[in-house]
Amino acid sequence: MATHPPGPKGLPIVGSTHHYARDPFRFIEGVRDAYGDAARFTLGPRETYLLTNPRDVERVLVREESSFRKPDFQTDALGELLGEGLLLSEGSAWRRMRELSQPAFDMRRLAGMGSMMVERTQGAVADWEEGDRRNVELEMARLTVGIIVEAMFGTDLGEERTRRVQENLEPLGRRFEPDPLRFLTPEWLPTRERNSYRASIRELEAVIDEIVRERSGDLGEDDLLSILLQAERSGAITERQVRDELMTMLLAGHDTTALSLTYTWYLLSEHPEIERRFHEEIDELLGGEPPTAADTRRLEYVGRVLTEAMRLYPPVYTMFRESTESVELAGYELPAGSLFMLPQWGVHRDPRWYDEPERFDPDRWLPERAAERPRFAYFPFGGGSRSCIGRQFSLLEATLILGTIGRNYRLERVGNGPIDLRASLTMHPANGMEMRVGERNDVEG
Repeated sequence: MATHPPGPKGLPIVGSTHHYARDPFRFIEGVRDAYGDAARFTLGPRETYLLTNPRDVERVLVREESSFRKPDFQTDALGELLGEGLLLSEGSAWRRMRELSQPAFDMRRLAGMGSMMVERTQGAVADWEEGDRRNVELEMARLTVGIIVEAMFGTDLGEERTRRVQENLEPLGRRFEPDPLRFLTPEWLPTRERNSYRASIRELEAVIDEIVRERSGDLGEDDLLSILLQAERSGAITERQVRDELMTMLLAGHDTTALSLTYTWYLLSEHPEIERRFHEEIDELLGGEPPTAADTRRLEYVGRVLTEAMRLYPPVYTMFRESTESVELAGYELPAGSLFMLPQWGVHRDPRWYDEPERFDPDRWLPERAAERPRFAYFPFGGGSRSCIGRQFSLLEATLILGTIGRNYRLERVGNGPIDLRASLTMHPANGMEMRVGERNDVEG
């Protein structure tokens, strides 16, 4: 059996990092198309294996997940931000925190939050008027950060703290953009980027500290912050673990949903016939009333639109795992400590699994068509025991926001042509998403 798959050669020292950093999305597609199921290349100091067959993705994430762990190649930077939160912790520490946090994500509890999500959405668009130009990426991020804080922290973030959070997201994002020079720069060197990154962490920690102080004397029963503070007081977890979980939830709990919504509005704007069907279903099923959590199960076309948007533009565009023992994957015997890239971007747009993969087609998610594809041809939330704990929360929230805004408005992109994308921990529009507000009664009359 072969020991190494083929792949691009790259340059001395930095390997293929310069190509990946220039455009990770084209790089992933190019390597996939040239080498198939598995390819080998050097990313920074690490030899990396790209896997694009859903069969192998499922083996890594589900069937043989005990043979893989989250890698530590980003530990210095990401660990400084998220510490031992659910995204980074391993083993018994992860299992203990996952079990502790799970009640906050119980579906019965989430269903009871539907009215709050709708009310916050209505408040967010209350001042929208016909012809307004809005950066929809920013608007969706403001909305979803307010929702996650109320749902999981049991409080109102407020305008001033929302501004502080948003102002500090950009320096955090820049720290994780692919950059060949970063691999060559010692972590101890106090560059301008690192200083800005650490200042943003301090500011976000200050916001979290304020919220904890406000809630410490008035704990609820089932929001995440109350659960964590009660566990801290009993000695089950440390103050640092509380902070790490809250930081993880503050950032990961709103960013991916906001981006999914942003790309959904963009794609609807670019496809008028699909947009028309989207609005027709909302009008027919809601009858002019705001949506409820129960309505989200009936908004089938809205759900397919959202699913297809996350296929084409998955906010988490790639994942990494590291083998803890030698493994056989894609016909190759690979050693322990191997680094694997599992790219949602590459798999979701692979013509082997999707006809016309770059076409926006919500009906490809009709049950009979979806059943034809391998299970892990689509994995925006990861998979296995470490799949996103907030998956159901995010889908409920996004569907309610789409239904609430879609009742009264349509959004038209300002500009034309393909959008440029910026890679960080998540995938962002490079220049935001400026859109023009249309009031539907005026537009469709």
